[in-house]
Amino acid sequence: MPDASRLYHISSAIITVQPAKAEGVATLVASMPGVEVHAREGSKIVITIEGATTGFLGDSLMQIALLDGVFAANMVFEHVDKLEGTEQ
Repeated sequence: MPDASRLYHISSAIITVQPAKAEGVATLVASMPGVEVHAREGSKIVITIEGATTGFLGDSLMQIALLDGVFAANMVFEHVDKLEGTEQ
């Protein structure tokens, strides 16, 4: 099994929000560590979350799901890769 400290996790997610709160939620989410907003249209926001562990991704997604105006935050995809310069 590879050393977990040498792995990097990336996920994509879709956030469904109240349309009137979409801009504010997108701004808040974009300020979170490891989170990047890629698109926003109507009540949908597409993001990626990057971090050292699956737990970090899950915690970030849970924080997003609890924001005012968010109906749902669903992970779409997760990829785990080795950090550059690692051999295992």
